[in-house]
Amino acid sequence: MSEIIKNRSEIVFLYDIKDANPNGDPLDENKPRIDEETGINIVTDVRLKRTIRDHLMDFKKKEIFVREIADKNGIIQDAKLRAEDFLEKVDLKEKSFNEQKEAIKEAILKKCIDIRLFGATIPLDISVKEGNKSKSVTGSITLTGPVQFRMGRSLHKVELKHIKGTGAFAAKKGATQKTFREEDILPYSLISFYGVINENAAQHTQLSEDDISLLLEAIWNGTKNLISRSKVGQMPRLLLKVNYKEENYHLGDLDKLIKIKNIESMAEEKIRDINDVELDASKLVKTLNSNKEKINSIDLKTGDRLRINLEGLDVSIKINSIVFK
Repeated sequence: MSEIIKNRSEIVFLYDIKDANPNGDPLDENKPRIDEETGINIVTDVRLKRTIRDHLMDFKKKEIFVREIADKNGIIQDAKLRAEDFLEKVDLKEKSFNEQKEAIKEAILKKCIDIRLFGATIPLDISVKEGNKSKSVTGSITLTGPVQFRMGRSLHKVELKHIKGTGAFAAKKGATQKTFREEDILPYSLISFYGVINENAAQHTQLSEDDISLLLEAIWNGTKNLISRSKVGQMPRLLLKVNYKEENYHLGDLDKLIKIKNIESMAEEKIRDINDVELDASKLVKTLNSNKEKINSIDLKTGDRLRINLEGLDVSIKINSIVFK
C-alpha cells in the first residue's frame, strides 16, 4: 500500500444525464429531487458514494463494507452482523469487548476501501464471556471519513417530465387491457459535486494515495458504467482535484466558481445537451492563480465534448492529467 495522504485536496466533479432520473426520492414517488424554490436538480452525496462503491466492488474487485448481503433464506444482513464478518480469528471471541472491537476495526480498515474513504459508524453487538456464561455487549466503532461530498446540484434549472406508457402484460387475469406505467424523468441535467479530502481524518482511517487514485477512477468510470434503466446515459464531463501544500488549508467552494456562460439570457430548463452550453471557469482560474503559492498541483480530466475556459492557469501551477490504470 502507498503512503497515507499528507495534504488536503478539493474535488469538483461535473457529469450530466439525459432523459433519465439521476436520483429518485423514495418519499416522493421516486421523482427526481428538485429544489422547489429554485428549480435546481439535487443529487445526494449518498448516491455518488454508492456509484463509487459499486464500481470499486464490481470492476476493481475491492472489498466494500457497505453493501447488501443476504443469507440463503434471503434475509439481509444488518450492520452488526456485517461487522462480525471481520472478527477473523476464533480465539479473539474469547477476548474482552474492547479487544474484539479493536480487532474488528483493524480488519475493516485493512480490507474495506469504502471505510478508509468515507468512514462509518458501525454498531457492534459482541458476545463476551463472564466466567462460565456469555453476555451481549453493545457499542460502536466511529470513524470520520476523510472524503466528504456535499449534495450535488445542477448548474441550471431543470424541467420535470411525466411519461406514461403501456406495459407488456395484462392488468389482471382475464383482462383485455395491458397495464400502464408512469415515470418522471429529466430531459437534461448538468450536475456539479464538490468534495474535500481531509488529511487529518486520513490518518485515522489509513487512507492512502492508491486509495485516492481508485476513488478518482470510480467517480469517473463508475458514473459512466452505471447502466441501469434510470441512469443509462450518464456521462462524466469534468474531474478537477486541487492539491494543497499548506497544512490544514483549502480554498473552499471551488464548485461555485464554475457557471454556464450567459445563463441569464437563456431558458435554462430547455437545455438538452452538453453542446448547448459553454462553461465559464474564469473566476476559478483567477482564484487558483491568486493562491498559487499554496497549491502543490492540480489533477484534471475533461470529457471530449465539454467546452470550458480553463486556459490562463499560471504556468507555475503543475497540471497533471488524470490517467486510470
